[in-house]
Amino acid sequence: MTRRHRSGIAAALFGVAALLLLPACAEDGSITARDHRLLADDIAALAPQRPDQVDLYVVGFAGDSTENVFRNEVTYLDALMSKRFDSQGRVVTLVNHLDSLTTAPRPLATLENLRIALAGVGRVMDRDEDVLLLYLTLHGTEEHELAVQLPPVLEQWITPRELRKALDDAGIRNRVVAISACYSGGFIPALRDPHALVVTAARGDRASFGCGSESDATYFGRAWLVDGLNRSTSFIDAYGIAASEISQWEHEDGETPSLPQLDAGEAITHRLQLWRSQLAPGPVVPYPYDVDAEDVVDAGPQEPVVRSETSP
Repeated sequence: MTRRHRSGIAAALFGVAALLLLPACAEDGSITARDHRLLADDIAALAPQRPDQVDLYVVGFAGDSTENVFRNEVTYLDALMSKRFDSQGRVVTLVNHLDSLTTAPRPLATLENLRIALAGVGRVMDRDEDVLLLYLTLHGTEEHELAVQLPPVLEQWITPRELRKALDDAGIRNRVVAISACYSGGFIPALRDPHALVVTAARGDRASFGCGSESDATYFGRAWLVDGLNRSTSFIDAYGIAASEISQWEHEDGETPSLPQLDAGEAITHRLQLWRSQLAPGPVVPYPYDVDAEDVVDAGPQEPVVRSETSP
């Protein structure tokens, strides 16, 4: 059975499960109303900004429900930022997965919920002094759209312009945006700003690798989050570690290089230096999904999403 067939079976099984669960989720309102309640609770629980301290606030966005890899990375992001980067109580996660509707209730990863989460974080943080890390992990298209999927109830496409607008509308000045998706380098022109650091898993014309039903982390997630940010507290240095590792893995697999990208504005570089000077990093945070470098090398290519003609 091929990886694509396994992914198709997983998607079908999830769709059946979601249909069965929808009535339960809607007992006291729609899924949207449920998400709004969960988001309100998450935002109300955010730790306040500390005077004279550059605080890091974090939003994780796992956009595809049919593969555990995206859920895994955002769950790990919460643990890593909370335990190692002093962001305990300053993390909001949006996750498209069966767990979000059952055992681990979380707001779903939709564009509307992302806007609400960013706006909520923007109200709590010091928008001029603090820093936001937005980490998105999902599939991307050659047309530079991020595919948000929870079949059979959700299919959206986030464009670079929409993502930039969500950040601008939240009024958050200092931004680190990391995108683990095929063709994600195509988001850099729209997100470029003196106060923004943008890190992407691939160049705008290249696929990235490591997703799939048997994978526990994308190449980028493993290399930047797990390896890079456990070796360094610098988002930029972690990119250097990740780019080197990914290049090696792709060479060993005979893949076309994904060519991860980084674009750093001058103002955000200075802001991150100040943040790091005040940071007392915690210990290394192990990745809990039993993945190691060999597993990631064997994970296979992250197949690009092709947008259907009937998609909205």
